Amino acid sequence: MKIFLLDGHPEANQEGYDSYLRALVNSLTSKNHVIKKSSIREQTIKFCTGCWSCWLKTPGECIFKDDSQAICRDYLNADFVLFASPIIMGFTSALLKKAQDKMIPLVHPYIEFVQGECHHKKRYPHYPKVGLLLHKSENADEEDIQIITTIFQRFVLNLRSEYCFTTTTDQAVEEVCDAINAL
Repeated sequence: MKIFLLDGHPEANQEGYDSYLRALVNSLTSKNHVIKKSSIREQTIKFCTGCWSCWLKTPGECIFKDDSQAICRDYLNADFVLFASPIIMGFTSALLKKAQDKMIPLVHPYIEFVQGECHHKKRYPHYPKVGLLLHKSENADEEDIQIITTIFQRFVLNLRSEYCFTTTTDQAVEEVCDAINAL
């Protein structure tokens, strides 16, 4: 399976977090998955300005040339995408949210009914399955994780992907690997 790991930690050298991701990548690789890991903090991603050029002027691409285009390509080319982020002030990192906002070109501006709701039409024939890996801060609690999960499920539904799970770095690496293998 082709797996895209999108790392949204804003700070480098976070030993517990980084070692967890390394162990997860190693475990998945040992099970013959092809892993592409991308650290958002090492990329240039401009904020979405809501200009809708990605729908009208340059369909499928942000008008601002930045690394979000590569992230969108990697997203579409994966079978499974794992978004990873620490919980900061009750939500995922601002870096991860900025990358998510820049994925709007992956759908059309046109609307259709999905599960009884209005959602954007698919632009592409294939969208990956998606999971969320959270690294809990000292102040994070289960209510924070539930709120993040609910919002993330809505994001994934809008992107026309299938939401699979939310997990935390409190789970053993092998348990997360097993959950991905079961997809």
